[in-house]
Amino acid sequence: MEKRKAAFLDRDGVINVDSGYVGRWEDFKFTPNAISLLQGLRKQGYLLIVVTNQSGIARGMFTQHEYEVLTARYVAALADEGIDITAVYHCPHHPNGLIAEYTRICECRKPKPGMILQAIRDHDIDPALSILIGDSERDLEAGRAAGIGRVERIESIT
Repeated sequence: MEKRKAAFLDRDGVINVDSGYVGRWEDFKFTPNAISLLQGLRKQGYLLIVVTNQSGIARGMFTQHEYEVLTARYVAALADEGIDITAVYHCPHHPNGLIAEYTRICECRKPKPGMILQAIRDHDIDPALSILIGDSERDLEAGRAAGIGRVERIESIT
């Protein structure tokens, strides 16, 4: 079976406006170019995979459940636009968190490539054919560390 290509996308700053620890639908706003970007990537045959640090969970700003509710809402809103999100991976950890179960150094928090490597395994993805789009240097570092063929800052694409 032939391996597939994926577009790995950071959430805050790429899919939604990064207004700081967005954990509720009421605070979630798609970036101006998110819908057209995602539609274009799907038309090019990319699986769409979100890889997002969500330290607001570890910091006690919102719960894991609230994060999951928000994720379901934006994935459904994108589906209404004809955009199928293949998977969403998130890291709830932070070394200086307030919630004990999420307070640690981990392999999934970008710039480490853990979320991307897990997605590659889970979805039989060829990293060399794939792209990562992020808005921070830690996003780009994670993509490079995972061997993603094309690593781009969102500003250079939109």
